[in-house]
Amino acid sequence: MEGYLIIGLGRFGKSIAKTLYNHNKTVLGLDIDEEIVQQVIDNEIISEAIVIDATNENELKKIIDDDFDTAFVCIGDNIQVSILVTLILKELGVKTVICKAKTKMQGKVLEKIGASSVVYPEEAMGEKIALNVLQSNITEYFKFSDKYGIFEFKAPKSFIGKNLMELDLRKKYGINIIVIKSENKEINFTPNPLTVIEENDTLFAMAEQEKMSFLSNII
Repeated sequence: MEGYLIIGLGRFGKSIAKTLYNHNKTVLGLDIDEEIVQQVIDNEIISEAIVIDATNENELKKIIDDDFDTAFVCIGDNIQVSILVTLILKELGVKTVICKAKTKMQGKVLEKIGASSVVYPEEAMGEKIALNVLQSNITEYFKFSDKYGIFEFKAPKSFIGKNLMELDLRKKYGINIIVIKSENKEINFTPNPLTVIEENDTLFAMAEQEKMSFLSNII
């Protein structure tokens, strides 16, 4: 069964849980703090949450069974606990374990003991805020690897009435327009070279991080 286990219901854990739950996924939240668990349920962030010490292998095993393929370990503040919980999850056969970390060293340790991937939410948020200040014409920025990002921005006047072939952004700047959202909220997920940019269109561009300055200059 495709289920998602969220261990640690702090701000980061709740954000992940709520997003998955709002996409109609099976989500179970775990936290050692009874008050936090109750708040999550009362606020309808997710429908199911349990008070449990996730370092207790026997208790965790009863919950996991075969119902959860993916687990998020959102215990970044307590390094020892995050490491222990990650080890237990891997031993219990959870296929994908995604861990929160506060430092690169913590992240390296988590990767070595079997974490499928490690995220650094504070670092990512700090970078995102700084980029939004530096590049105020870019309304949103998503980093999905160390090299590439997706940038959301309103179509500049110089783009209006031109098609993607005429703009030739890929050749000129190494920038690919991958999605176009029109003013009436219609979304074109597969824009072709002859797609014409219209006024008030929102564009989503994929580019290398270092190309961001070029993107900022042309918009």
